[in-house]
Amino acid sequence: MRVFIGIVLSIVLIACNNQVPDTAATEQVIQQSPQADDTMTSSESIYDVEFTSIVGEPMPFSDYSGQVVLVVNTASRCGYTPQYEGLQELHATFSGQGFTVLGVPSNDFGGQEPGSASEIATFCKMNFGVEFPLTQKVHAIGSEQHAFWRAAKKELGEKAEPNWNFHKILVSRDGRFIQAYPSGVRPADSELIADIEAALL
Repeated sequence: MRVFIGIVLSIVLIACNNQVPDTAATEQVIQQSPQADDTMTSSESIYDVEFTSIVGEPMPFSDYSGQVVLVVNTASRCGYTPQYEGLQELHATFSGQGFTVLGVPSNDFGGQEPGSASEIATFCKMNFGVEFPLTQKVHAIGSEQHAFWRAAKKELGEKAEPNWNFHKILVSRDGRFIQAYPSGVRPADSELIADIEAALL
């Protein structure tokens, strides 16, 4: 009987020992997991992000180092499309002080940007006189979300995630994410303008 009890206790102890987690391995997994689906690491900056211009040329965000940038995910067939006019006015008003609007077309919301790069560029120029830079279409949401929005969400939280076209992100001269503005915030909004002016000081 004593032998039997001893065998049972040995089995229980072995089972318990096998369930003790490997602390070092667990910490390693926790440290690695936040970067699993990011192209940017903690040692990188927004200036490591790259776009492609509307005419197909490389457009690294580092080109805008030292400038205040308002990044906007745009679309040509949206109820907010008339904001192009106000965005161009912002660009014209403050570009001499080191500010630019960067239009980033996306077809993610309602399929409202179906055109080719040349069609988008022509539409923006002919209808709204757009002179600020435009990128080629990228994904603003989803599994293929562009690194810019992933980086913005990392710093600003959920408010940086676009919910529709013409969502806006303001970036400082030194590459910090200042603020995010939902689609309904117009380019002439007093708070947005105040933030731009403060960033330009």
